Amino acid sequence: MSGNIKKVVLAYSGGLDTSVILKWLQETYGCEVVTFTADIGQGEELEPAREKAAAMGVREIYIDDLREEFARDFVFPMFRANAIYEGEYLLGTSIARPLIAKRLVEIAEETGADAVSHGATGKGNDQVRFELGAYALKPDIRIIAPWREWDLNSREKLLAYAESRGIPIEMKRGKASPYSMDANLLHISYEGGILEDPWAEPEEAMWRWTLPVEKTPDRPAYLELTFERGDVVAIDGVRKTAAQVLAELNRIGGAHGVGRLDIVENRYVGMKSRGCYETPGGTILLKAHRAIESLTLDREVAHMKDELMPRYAALIYNGYWWSPERRMLQQMIDASQVPVNGVVRIKLFKGNVMVVGRKSETDSLFDANIATFEDDAGAYDQKDAEGFIKLNALRLRIAARRRK
Repeated sequence: MSGNIKKVVLAYSGGLDTSVILKWLQETYGCEVVTFTADIGQGEELEPAREKAAAMGVREIYIDDLREEFARDFVFPMFRANAIYEGEYLLGTSIARPLIAKRLVEIAEETGADAVSHGATGKGNDQVRFELGAYALKPDIRIIAPWREWDLNSREKLLAYAESRGIPIEMKRGKASPYSMDANLLHISYEGGILEDPWAEPEEAMWRWTLPVEKTPDRPAYLELTFERGDVVAIDGVRKTAAQVLAELNRIGGAHGVGRLDIVENRYVGMKSRGCYETPGGTILLKAHRAIESLTLDREVAHMKDELMPRYAALIYNGYWWSPERRMLQQMIDASQVPVNGVVRIKLFKGNVMVVGRKSETDSLFDANIATFEDDAGAYDQKDAEGFIKLNALRLRIAARRRK
């Protein structure tokens, strides 16, 4: 079987796992390896990955800046749906995987590769997300998942393999992080270490993006977010790209302690997993988007979106971004966003995100003349409510009489 594989595209970070995978692919499959490293806003220097790959004999090295595509074509469409998984998780890791899968397949086609490979373990969700995406985009693609094939199932074995093959592994100076972390423009996640005990409180030193509320400013910050067709296009009147919006909201939100989350979630593969997340920009975006929708969306459209949102969120969490059902839902969601235009004023203070104002000059459905508690000059006849109530109470009254 391995003889049929001549070239593989590997999702490569340059860390221990993927460096070992690179060498393991070369040895086990006797194939050429193409490395692909995606910059989706993780905040790390990526050029060392190029140097490491070249030192291991890789001739075709891809390092792609995908930050704008990630924010514009994946994060923002997801936030138009107000997507949250299991009531809390803002899907920061989940939404990055379909983009990586897409680029893996594109590079495989560009380079004439026979297969793609990733470093996701056999216990997690990412293997499902990568592979469902790859198959959806290229149904005959071969996928190599080393963690499901080899016996290097511990850090000690990986380090021993690296040493025996002369693979250079940079050991970070100082105390190594005990957590498995994943970062991108939307969030940073933490798993493992003491977090494997759901009763244990995360240590303060773990958090990277957000200040503890005890150290946040004693004065609130105000932001005005301008929406066009459901997307934030400006902060305080200054136009920004999708990636710039996320980066700026992360910076401001993190400074005010916004966006920390500690949850136990249900993985698609069947187990429960405890994870901690920092999503300051996404937390602000969600609150603001719901605020502008409250002003501009028809009631039944808004309620239907809320009913469909958990299904949409589960599709993303479980790896079905490229599925026909997610695409269908996206078309409906995007159509609903045509009137979602206006400005939302946000107040950030001690970890809280508060909506303190919203307006839409062109698409507001709020009519002060009707909603007022003062004299509405005949805009609404309160006597009409009597018949409305009696009609809606009819079935309740019939049932009550039967019970008696």
